[in-house]
Amino acid sequence: MPGIWQRLSAEETAARLGVDPVRGLARREVEERLEKAGLNILEQDRGAAPWQMLLNQFKDFMVLVLLAATVVSGLLGEWSDAVAIAVIVLLNAVLGVVQEFKAERSMEALRGMTAPEAGVIRDGMEKKIAAAELVPGDIVILEAGDRVPADIRIINAVDMEAVEAALTGESTPVSKHTKPLAKEVEATDAANTAFMGTMITRGRGSGIVVATGMSTEMGQIAGMIREAGQEPTPLQRRLAQLGKGLVVFCLGICLLVTLIGIYRGEPVYQMFMTGVSLAVAVIPEGLPAIVTVALAIGVQRMIRRNAIIRRLPAVETLGCSTFICSDKTGTLTKNEMTVRLVCAGDKLYGVTGEGYDPKGKFSGAGQARQDPDFTAMMRVAALCNNATLFRGGIAIGGLFRRQGGGQGRVWQVSGDPTEGALLVMAAKAGFWREHLEKKEKRLAEMPFDSERKRMTVIYGSNKGPREALVKGAPDVVLRLCTHYLRGGVVVPLDTRAREHVMNTYSSMAKDALRVLGLAMRTLPPGFDVIRPAPGEVERELVFVGLAGMIDPPRPAAVSAVHNCRRAGIRVAMITGDHQLTATAVAREMGMAGRGGKVLTGEELEHMDDAELVREAKDVSVYARVSPKHKLRIVRALKKTGHVVAMTGDGVNDAPAVKESDIGIAMGRTGTDVTRESSAMVLADDNFSTIVAAVEEGRGIYDNIRKFVRYLLTCNVGEVLVMLLAVIGGMPLPLLPMQILWMNLVTDGLPAMALGVDPIDKGIMRRPPREPDESIFSHGLGLRILGGGAMITVLTLAVFMYMLSEGGNIDLARTAAFNTLVFLQLFYVFACRSEHATIMEVGLFTNPYLIAAVLTSASLQVAVTQMPLLQPIFHTVPLDLHHWVLVVGIAAAPTMAGILMDRMSGGIKERITYLRV
Repeated sequence: MPGIWQRLSAEETAARLGVDPVRGLARREVEERLEKAGLNILEQDRGAAPWQMLLNQFKDFMVLVLLAATVVSGLLGEWSDAVAIAVIVLLNAVLGVVQEFKAERSMEALRGMTAPEAGVIRDGMEKKIAAAELVPGDIVILEAGDRVPADIRIINAVDMEAVEAALTGESTPVSKHTKPLAKEVEATDAANTAFMGTMITRGRGSGIVVATGMSTEMGQIAGMIREAGQEPTPLQRRLAQLGKGLVVFCLGICLLVTLIGIYRGEPVYQMFMTGVSLAVAVIPEGLPAIVTVALAIGVQRMIRRNAIIRRLPAVETLGCSTFICSDKTGTLTKNEMTVRLVCAGDKLYGVTGEGYDPKGKFSGAGQARQDPDFTAMMRVAALCNNATLFRGGIAIGGLFRRQGGGQGRVWQVSGDPTEGALLVMAAKAGFWREHLEKKEKRLAEMPFDSERKRMTVIYGSNKGPREALVKGAPDVVLRLCTHYLRGGVVVPLDTRAREHVMNTYSSMAKDALRVLGLAMRTLPPGFDVIRPAPGEVERELVFVGLAGMIDPPRPAAVSAVHNCRRAGIRVAMITGDHQLTATAVAREMGMAGRGGKVLTGEELEHMDDAELVREAKDVSVYARVSPKHKLRIVRALKKTGHVVAMTGDGVNDAPAVKESDIGIAMGRTGTDVTRESSAMVLADDNFSTIVAAVEEGRGIYDNIRKFVRYLLTCNVGEVLVMLLAVIGGMPLPLLPMQILWMNLVTDGLPAMALGVDPIDKGIMRRPPREPDESIFSHGLGLRILGGGAMITVLTLAVFMYMLSEGGNIDLARTAAFNTLVFLQLFYVFACRSEHATIMEVGLFTNPYLIAAVLTSASLQVAVTQMPLLQPIFHTVPLDLHHWVLVVGIAAAPTMAGILMDRMSGGIKERITYLRV
C-alpha cells in the first residue's frame, strides 16, 4: 500500500479519495470505481492445462531414453519388457501431473483466507456486501471477530486491536488508532491501518478502503508467491547427470561390441541383436521406479513421525539441507504468552509451566502463596481481565457454556493473549475469576486504549466496599501510585522504592520479557461507579507488582536445534518480532552463540544483495523483517551454495517457503497458503520433527546410492564380459534373450528391495552433502569399477573353464549365464552400506531383500532346469557338479568379505580387551 495514506489524517484521506465518511459512496461512484480498480480479489494464474502438464512430463531426458528403450524392446519382440518400461514411464508422468496440480493450488488457498462479506456505508445506509465488490473509498465497518476485507485506513477506533500474526509474524494483538504517522513505515508498524486477511480481536471502528485486490499487502505477497520459482532438487540434478552419462557410455560400448564382432566375422544380425540387447540391459530403466519406491517408503515412515510430504523429491532435498530458516512465532515458540517472572513487593518469583495449562509452580524467596503481596497481585491479575481460560468447552473465568467433561483436552484462551497469560498465572496460584466473582462482582470498567496504556475495573458490591484494580504499562501505572504493598502493609512509595521498581522493570525488559504493572485502590464509601471518571479512580493507587511474560520456546525445539547443529546444519531465526525478544529466544535455544550475528529489517534495507550474500551465512537471528526481507534472505543463502529449508506458518512466510529448496509449513497453526506452498507439513507443529525428516532424507539418498552402486556394478560386469570376450576372440558368452532375462531378474526385485533398506546407524553424525556433490562421490565410482571387474573375471573364468572341459558351447553359456546372475544376487548384500561391514549391518535386517534374492534365484533355476523354458532362453540343464561350481564361484567374494569382517571384528575386540 502506498505510504501516503499512513501519513494523511482521516479527513485528508477522505478528501483525497472523494468520499463522505458519514454517507459513504453513492451507487454510481461505486460502479465507476469498480470498473477502474477491478474486483477485490487476488489474481490466480490459470496455469497449464492437464494435457500440457502431462506432455511436460515427457520432456525429461531420462524419460525420453526409457521411451526409446520401450521401442527397442518391442522391436526385439520382448513385449513384457516393453510393457513394463511403458508402465513405469506412465506412472511417473501421472505422479508428476498430480504433484504439479497440487502446487498450483496455493493461490486458491490464499484467496480463501479473505473475507467473503463486508459491512459498508453506502448512500448513507449500512449494509452487507460481497467483499469482492469493495472499491477504494468505501467506508467499512469493523467489529471484533471480523476478518479485514481490504487494506483500510482507520478513521474511527474504539479500543480496537487486530491480530496480524498471519501477515507480520507478531504474536500479540496490535492496537489501532486514527492518528497520521510521521513517516511511511512497514506493515508491522502501521498502527493506523488494518490489512486484508488480518482479524479484529477487540473493539470496533470504521475506515476507508485505500487498496483492494492485488494492490493490498496480501496481494503483494501473492505476487511474490507467483514470482518465486521452482528449481530442480539435488536428486533431480543428480539423476539427470547420471542418465546422460550412462546413455553415452552404454551406447558407445554396445556399438564397440557390435563393430568388433562384425569385424571378426560374426553374423551381422546376431551382433546387431546382441548390441541392442546390451543397450536395453545396461540402460537403468528401473532407476525412476526405484527412486519413486524409496521416496514413497520414506513418506510413509515420515507420516508416522508427524511429517506430511507434499512432493516426493522433497524428502531427499531435506536430507541434504545445510541451512534451516525458521520463523519464531509458533514454530520455535508455542505462540502462547506465558508469565515467566513475577515481582511482588520486594520479592521475585519464577513461574514454571508450559502454555495455557494452569499447572505450574512459583519459585523464589519464601513461600509465594503465603506472601500477602503475592496473593494481592494474583487477585488483581485474575479480576482485571477479560480473557477466558477453558478446556473441552468448559469456561473458567468467562461466559462459555459448559459442554462436557474436557478430560484430556488442551487448555485454550479466548481473548487477548496477554490477558490470557495473566489469567493462567493467577490460576496456577489458585485464583480463578469465576470463584472470586461469587463473592464480588464487576461494577464498572475503563478499557485499555493505546493512549492511556492501562485498564481499570471496579469490583465490590452495591452497598459494600469497592476496589479499583488496574493493570498497564509499568511506568504509566507507577506514576499513578503513591503507595505500595510490602509484607501486606501499605507503605508510602518513596523515591528509593520507585527506583527499585523501575530497575526491576528494566532488568526484565532486557531479558525480552513483556512487562505489565498491577495496582489497586480501595474506593471511598459512596463512590459513583455508574459513570466513573478515570481521573477520579486512577489516582493514589497502591502498586502491587510486575508480571514479565514471553512467548516461550518449544521444549522439543531446543533439543532439535542442538541435533541440527550436530548434524552440521545451521539454523537461523527469521521473525517479524522485536530484536530483544528474538535474541532472548535465540539465546535460550542456544542459537545466539558461536559468533552468530543479529540483523534487523532496518539494517537489511540498507544492504544491497551482494552485501547480504556475504553476511547471511553468519547470521543467526533476523528480527523485525518483512516478507520481502525473508525472500531476500533465502535467495542470498542459496547464492552461497546452501540447500535452504524454510519453516513457517503465516501468510508472510509463504513466498520464502516456496522459494526455498524445501518449504516446511505448520499443520496446526499454519495458514492454508503456506501449507499449499510448502513441500512438507509438520502435523504436530513440532520443530523436532524436522530432525526426523532430515534423517529420513539422508537415508533415502543412501538407499538410492546403494541401488546405483548395485545396478551399475552389475551393468559394468555384463558389458565387460561381452566386450572382453569379443576382443579376445571367444564365442559370445551370452545370447540376447539371456541378457534381457538377466536384466529382469537382477535389476528387478533385489534392486527394489535395496530402496527400502533400513537407515544406517550414525547417519545423523555425518555432515550434509555438498549441494553439487556427484552421485559417484566418496569412492562410489571406484567401488563400481572394482565390483564390475570382479564379476567380469569370475564369469569369464567359468566360461573358459567349461569350454576347456568339453567344448559344449551351450553348456558353457548356461554356466556363464548362471554365474553372472548369482554373482549379482550375492553382490547385492555388499551394497547395503558404504560405512559398515556386512556383519555390522546384519544379513537378515532387510527381510524384503532376502525374499527378493530367493525369488530371483528360483526364477533363474527355473529357466535353466525346466525343459519348457530351455528353448526360449537357449539353456541346458546343469548337474550337481556344475551347480556347486557356479554357486561356489558366485558366493566366494561375499563369503570372503564376511570372513574378513569377522577377523577384523575379532582383532578389534582383542585390542579393546588389551586396552581395558
